[in-house]
Amino acid sequence: MHEYSIVQSLLDMCEDQAKQNDAEKITKLVVKIGKLSGVEPHLLQTAFETFKEKTVCDGAEFVMNVQDVVIKCRSCDAESVITDNNFRCPKCESTDITIIDGEEMFLMSLEME
Repeated sequence: MHEYSIVQSLLDMCEDQAKQNDAEKITKLVVKIGKLSGVEPHLLQTAFETFKEKTVCDGAEFVMNVQDVVIKCRSCDAESVITDNNFRCPKCESTDITIIDGEEMFLMSLEME
């Protein structure tokens, strides 16, 4: 389960940011998780709750924003959100598309004290 290693990296980033900003604790983390990132939100939540104890994130609120897949069609230049695994342009039905969002996971913001 790679969510554990992701949480460890996330906690390390939080520790670094807290030190750089002379903060004693993180009170809130907001992450964006793309639907194609390979990260399971419920497993990430469980891993975070398990490993945050006795870290700078102990007691922190963990907010996950799940990002739909956004594509851009190379044929008609339309941008669209797709919610199923039909990787076609909804406007022209072309399969000549580029995925422009929904593949990554980002730490979007931290609130510190």
